[in-house]
Order: sequence, then structure tokens, then C-alpha cells
Amino acid sequence: MRPHAAPVPRALPELPHARELLADLAADCRDRRLALFLDFDGTLAPIAAHPRLARLDSGLRRTLAALAARLPVAIVSGRAAADVRRLVGIEEVYIAGSHGFEITGPGGLVHDEGAAFTGELDAAERELVEAVAGFPGVWVERKPYAIAVHFRDAPADIPPALEARLTALARRHPALLLKGGKKVFELRPAKAWDKGRAVLWLLDRAIGADRRPVFLGDDVTDEDAFRQLEGRGIGIVVGEERRLTHARYRLRDPEEVRAFLTALLEGCREGAAAPGGG
Repeated sequence: MRPHAAPVPRALPELPHARELLADLAADCRDRRLALFLDFDGTLAPIAAHPRLARLDSGLRRTLAALAARLPVAIVSGRAAADVRRLVGIEEVYIAGSHGFEITGPGGLVHDEGAAFTGELDAAERELVEAVAGFPGVWVERKPYAIAVHFRDAPADIPPALEARLTALARRHPALLLKGGKKVFELRPAKAWDKGRAVLWLLDRAIGADRRPVFLGDDVTDEDAFRQLEGRGIGIVVGEERRLTHARYRLRDPEEVRAFLTALLEGCREGAAAPGGG
């Protein structure tokens, strides 16, 4: 028996638009077979100049709340879980923060994958603050189970030198891994855990393995979820840049995400009234 071929990434601009999925997903929603997983920054909300400036549109919040009343909804983000919970403000949603290392949800759900790495992260944070002090426009953000080094405001020649310094620092902390994202480097626990594994954990342990998972995300960190859902669910990438992705459908930006979720909610509501009602 021949082994299954590994999933092959595709060029983002060549993907079909996610609107083609709406009728099928709305039917799954009405039949209670759907689960929705969403990144936050760059997906639900535009990427802000500083993480503290990010906001969730009130209309989109109402749409998410209405969807969460009909199907499991989870926000899967690099932000701390408490920060995501504050920004979203919907009790019924599941939150997988710090790239899935901390999970909370309805009914008092709490799952922690990163506590053993706190001491190593503390030590690395002290070194990081000093290591990046000479780089203009670079700043450090500590999360419960990650340390982000942002360079969105740095000159164009800074990232290569910054990455070299961070790589050297990471070698001194083998319990941590250096990862990249949109205008950010991050030190995270060197553990086989990421957004994709967090999605699978939620499906198998909290939401229900019989649900059809759909994941929307814009960043390279969301590729972990797209890969995990190959053959099991659907990945929808948000963006227009020319890169390879394991998602199979696309949306242009957070505005299209909002329109997509609004249309999904409308489709989910269709036929909700009892026969003969009206």
C-alpha cells in the first residue's frame, strides 16, 4: 500500500475565493456540523501599529456572538488568552492564546501547555531587552508563553542583523525556539505544540470530533493549522501577498472576512423558523 503524499502548498493568488464555500458551510451550520476557528490580528481586525491599539468592530462582535450561539467558535491567536478574551468580549467563544499554549472556554475550560517553560522565558526576556536595545524601532512584548520582538517601525536594514542576534540568543536557551511572523520574531517553548495542535485538541477534547473545522488566518503562524486540517477541514487564508500556503481558499482582508462571516450567519439562519411559521 502506497503512503499518502504530503500536502502540497499552493500559491495564494491562485486559490478559489471562499465565497464558493458559503452555501455548503451554511448547510453544515444549520445541521450543527460546523466549527469555526479564527485568528485575530489581520483576520478579524486589521493589524494595528501597536498591539494595544487593536479593536474588534462592534458589528462584527455581534455577528460572532450570534454565530457562537449556533456553533462552536474559537479564536486562535498569538496574543495572550486574557488579551484576546478582553478584545472579543464574548463568553461563549473558546480562546487559544499564545499560539495555542493556553486554552480557555465555556464551562470553565482551562488547558495549559506552557507552564513548564516560564522560568526559561523569564531568563530569555531579561537578555532580550538588553540584546535589542541598540536597534531603533524594535521593542519586546512578553506574553505568558512567548516573547515577541516587534520590528514593524524599524528601518528596512534592521531585520537581518536583529535575526542574527536573536538566533545567537536562542542557542543559549535550547528549551525555546525562534519563530518568525509578520514584522515580528518570537521565542516560544520548544515543544511540539502550535495553533494547529491546539485546534485538534479543541476538536477532540471540547468541541466534538464530528464537527467540520474551518480555520481563517492571515499569518505564517496559521500555516500550522492549515496543515493540520488537510483532509479533515478547510483552511482559508486572508491576504493578497504572493506566497505559498496550505490553505485551500482565500479572502482578501478583514473586510472580506467580516462579509464572509455575515453571509455565513445569514445562511445559518435560513430555515431556522419552524415549518409553517411566519
